Amino acid sequence: MIRSRWVALALFAAGLFVTQGVAAQIVTPPAALTLDRVPPVPSTLKAATQPYLDFRTAAVAGWNPVTRGLLVATRFGNSAQLHAVAKPGAARTQLSFEDEPVTNGSYAPRRGDVLVVSKDVGGGEFYQLYTLAAERLTLLTDGKSRNEGATWDREGNRLAYTSTRRNGTDSDIYLVDPRDAKSDQLVARVEGNGWDVSAFAPGGRTAIVEHYFSVEKSELFELDIASGKMTRLTPAGAAVAWSDATYGPDGTIYVASDEGSNFKRLGRLETNGMFTALSREKWDVDQFEVADDGKFIAYEVNAAGASRLRLLDLATGQVRTAPLPDGVLGQIAIAPWGEVGFTFSSAQSAGDAYSLDPATLKVTRWTASETGGLDPLRNALPELVTARSFDGLEVSGFLYRPDPTRFPGKRPLIVAIHGGPEGQFKPGFRGGDNYIVNELGIAMFWPNVRGSTGFGKVFVGLDNGPFKREDSVKDIGAFIDVLAKDPRLDPGRFAETGGSYGGYMCYASAIRFAERFHAAQCTVAISNFVTFLENTQSYRRDLRRVEYGDERDPVQRAKLTEISPLSRIGEIKAPLFIVTGGNDPRVPPSEAAQVVKAVRANGGEVWHMIAADEGHGYRKKANTDYNFWAEMLFWQKYLLN
Repeated sequence: MIRSRWVALALFAAGLFVTQGVAAQIVTPPAALTLDRVPPVPSTLKAATQPYLDFRTAAVAGWNPVTRGLLVATRFGNSAQLHAVAKPGAARTQLSFEDEPVTNGSYAPRRGDVLVVSKDVGGGEFYQLYTLAAERLTLLTDGKSRNEGATWDREGNRLAYTSTRRNGTDSDIYLVDPRDAKSDQLVARVEGNGWDVSAFAPGGRTAIVEHYFSVEKSELFELDIASGKMTRLTPAGAAVAWSDATYGPDGTIYVASDEGSNFKRLGRLETNGMFTALSREKWDVDQFEVADDGKFIAYEVNAAGASRLRLLDLATGQVRTAPLPDGVLGQIAIAPWGEVGFTFSSAQSAGDAYSLDPATLKVTRWTASETGGLDPLRNALPELVTARSFDGLEVSGFLYRPDPTRFPGKRPLIVAIHGGPEGQFKPGFRGGDNYIVNELGIAMFWPNVRGSTGFGKVFVGLDNGPFKREDSVKDIGAFIDVLAKDPRLDPGRFAETGGSYGGYMCYASAIRFAERFHAAQCTVAISNFVTFLENTQSYRRDLRRVEYGDERDPVQRAKLTEISPLSRIGEIKAPLFIVTGGNDPRVPPSEAAQVVKAVRANGGEVWHMIAADEGHGYRKKANTDYNFWAEMLFWQKYLLN
């Protein structure tokens, strides 16, 4: 029975992608993948999609203060690694050679003699800090706990980080000179998670510590390094967000905050605890950097998902805007000599490293990442779509359409829901999704439902707790209503996909809109809020309770159970494709297993893929490629056919 079913699936898969009447050969899946009812992938599909999967990106990690080169993360093998770029247009010289991704690193400021990087194993997110020299990593932390941060003092002598090593949950603050691992010392014990050393003051005697409770609330403290004493800088209990707090060279504290505003603004934190805004943007300031000489601040404005890079002259108050097209910024990093490094991508440009001259605003491209031999200008540009939800709230998203000359008539649609929920879809480079639009003729739509960031703190709080949770699901219905009226879309062939919280939305929307979604691909998805909260890693449980609700409270527990997709799993009519990370510390694999079991018990169709060497989303190219090919088979069978 098992053998005959496998042969039938292979014949089905081969029949979808045939070259001159000859059935395709089958692609061998990576050893880490377990495939449950996922059909074999024909080699013709691999060949057809490969150019779209062989694109590369280069993300700025920082500057080398000695060579004046950029440190970037890019991938030439199976996982992204750190590379050095000596000058604009120079070759990318690989520095790390690990099986696991190494994408975060920083040189010691001023001195540049030490490079510290972060790495986990199998996507488990128990990050360790290492020094990287001569292509080899040397462990700095204990090898077992979760370690985050790696914030240098301004002189490049020491760095601070947080670690759960004391009890597995609390993020205590540690200090180390990475040239001597034995210098590691506990500086301050804290309670709970969400602590981070944001920046050191000039001289290194104090540092700013941020305590993150939720996207809507955080608090700032000043840490005395010698004593470990923390002095509060912002009011206790206030529902105000503070982020990226740092010192200027004269000791002034700069920070982004929504204090007194619906949006996060760039400003100063005065000695009396008051916030003085320096920017007057309609949208959030997502990140900023202060120049070493204190003359200017480079900051990013998030204008409905499109990034604007601005420079603020601190002496005159003048604001200038970098001459960039519509797109999305990655990390901003200002070199000691004032050059502004950043990552930039758009629908028609893969992410690459650039720099900006603060005097002339001249933009220089440092890397030119490959796009698989394809012309990126063929990629569809996003269209902004708005809708009024059930309560009158305006929500928006981005629609990517196939070329109407190649694909005339009404086209199928995939609604792709972002995770978070404190996230936002921004219209950057779509990689393999461009194959779906360009070659399969399927339109794709990325919504920003209530609870998404980037639209103000009122908007982001509209889905909080169990009693507002399903309002965000109803927003999907509002989008479907608008898109179903589009003359170039076929409402009889709508499907959906989503990951993490977007995976919960994927399940929940397949239930609420069972007559309108005809297939659903859900990745690392929450299926039962109670079991999710009970089984997610302890270091993040309290942070998730703030967003979703507290399963220990009987009233909230009952509501969490009621709104969980698993409680209404029998209402799903669409076939499912569920993708799971075997080491996922956030949404454990058991969340997927209980859905697979329940749907099949009801006679439903489920494909299931699990990767033993991945966590909350796939990062290794061999796995991501095979996952993509399997998804193409799924859409071919249940959407195009």
